[in-house]
Amino acid sequence: MADSNTIPASSESAAETEIEVPQSRRKGILVIAAIVVAVVALGVWWHSTYSEDTDDAQISGHLMQVSARVNGHVLKVDVTENQVVKAGDVIAELDPRDYQVAVENAEAALASAQANAVAANVNVPITSVNTGSNLRSANADVTGAQATIEQAEQQLDAAKAQVVQARANATKAQADLDRYRPLVAKDVISKQQFDAAVASADATRAQLASVQATEKGAVDAVHVAHERENQSQAMLKYAQTAPQQVAAQSARARQAEAQVAEAQAQLDQAKLNLSYTKIVSPADGIVTRKSVEIDQNVAAGQNLLTLVSLDDLWVTANFKETQLKHMQAGQTVKVEVDSTGKNYSGRITQIGGATGSVLSLFPPENATGNYVKVVQRVPVRIDFTDLAKEDSEHRLRPGLSVEPKVYVK
Repeated sequence: MADSNTIPASSESAAETEIEVPQSRRKGILVIAAIVVAVVALGVWWHSTYSEDTDDAQISGHLMQVSARVNGHVLKVDVTENQVVKAGDVIAELDPRDYQVAVENAEAALASAQANAVAANVNVPITSVNTGSNLRSANADVTGAQATIEQAEQQLDAAKAQVVQARANATKAQADLDRYRPLVAKDVISKQQFDAAVASADATRAQLASVQATEKGAVDAVHVAHERENQSQAMLKYAQTAPQQVAAQSARARQAEAQVAEAQAQLDQAKLNLSYTKIVSPADGIVTRKSVEIDQNVAAGQNLLTLVSLDDLWVTANFKETQLKHMQAGQTVKVEVDSTGKNYSGRITQIGGATGSVLSLFPPENATGNYVKVVQRVPVRIDFTDLAKEDSEHRLRPGLSVEPKVYVK
């Protein structure tokens, strides 16, 4: 009889197969688990070694405060809240009439200044010619006056000689008359001779009076000639200032030209002020915080609305100080945006000059010496490299949360 405890050979082989199969499965599972752990470890190592990321980041942009540049009364408002506008689009219009009047006044002032400048420039060559002629005329007058003085002095000398001669003749005639008077009384000479002597004495006295008058006239003529010379000398001195007169007229011409430039500047300013009555958008963007309304009186510098630019956007990422060891400007960045679900390409352009806590209103105390060291964050600027293509629909907005990943190696 066969032993009851004896197991058939077929049964033993089946048991061994059942034991070996689970063991091979466990080994496979262990291998797969080891591979997964290795892949995860490799991924963690790769992530920590070749890239740095943060969820403390947001999109930044320009918020432009659009204000009036001149005072005025609002006639029209051309935009509404959250409206998309292009650069140069009219936002609001002020009453232009006061500024149109200012432009007309400035144009009139410019025309007047230009006319004065033309006249002043024309007078420069005229003054030059006139002063040259006056100088030559003054020289001729001085020469003529000096010649007149010489002639008058010669005539005075001749008159004096005639006076001397006439006085001698008068003295002789009077002496003859005095000799003839007793002789005629004694009838030594005839009455006719005596009368002739009397007539001769009267004639010589008259001749003396005439030449004395001539002498006096000659003296006066000499005085007149000297006065004329003095006047001619004065005119000559004035005429000799011809270069200074020309320079003065040239200066007046330059002054008139400066007044033209001033009037032109005032006209340009008036035209600028007139153009400022149309308040235009300085860039492409979205209108927000609109406070301007029709019939409102606005002052220069008064904010009317805020314009959010959608073209010049960037990311401000606050990385931990422990993440900055290998980070530098120029490294490529992948930016994941939650609101769009898309990734955008970027590049680091700036690393902040101080931590965010230092730049806050109330900087904290230095963390050194505390039981727990507080890790600080530093703002890093990331610029989009192809924003026009990747965000052609302008879906990105300043303030949106993003997750940038910087490839540091």
